[in-house]
Amino acid sequence: MEQATRIPLIGEKAPSFTAETTQGMVKFPEDYAGKWVVFFSHPADFTPVCTTEFMTFASMQPEFEKLNCKLLGLSIDSTYSHIAWLRTIKEKICYKDMKGLEVDFPVISDLTMEVSKAFGMLQPGASNTQAVRAVFIMDPEAVVRAILFYPMSNGRNMDEVLRLLKAMQLSDQHKVATPANWQPGDDVIVPPPGSCGSAKERTASPGEGTTVLDWFMTLKKCPK
Repeated sequence: MEQATRIPLIGEKAPSFTAETTQGMVKFPEDYAGKWVVFFSHPADFTPVCTTEFMTFASMQPEFEKLNCKLLGLSIDSTYSHIAWLRTIKEKICYKDMKGLEVDFPVISDLTMEVSKAFGMLQPGASNTQAVRAVFIMDPEAVVRAILFYPMSNGRNMDEVLRLLKAMQLSDQHKVATPANWQPGDDVIVPPPGSCGSAKERTASPGEGTTVLDWFMTLKKCPK
């Protein structure tokens, strides 16, 4: 049971694996070296919630690509089932003005459940044979940076996945934090000072473009 439910933690290296996908064999992390990865699981092919999720991810794929990020899906279905489902999406399904979508990011066939177990995507309280709606965001060093889990009954918010990716990349580049409900362009948070002297200096001389709400909470304009 522990093997099936253990989740890689934020800050850990993501489990490595080799898997068959709709785009051929994939070896992680080698095939994604230097790339961010959004790795997500879904319960089953030919299900309505999953269909809306895959269509939304496919429609947003260019936005993820601009951020040096690859999409990678998984379910405990065969590659033949994946192919048939993705062809049906392209040929028959129209949802929210999305029509004729080509899902060309890899979708893992995990019939042995090895990858699902390695990432804790199988949770017995939900199902013993279907992966829950998990999202793992890994950085270019294959380190787990964010984890999202949704129940089987409710679809994910892909805009939130994209927003979170942008926020983490901004934090990495500029050594800042982002406040609640942050959107690109909003003010960011300067890390709190680490000593009494620097706290006093910050409140006395906040610096151009910064807003000091208190010694521990300083905002500044979003870096470009």
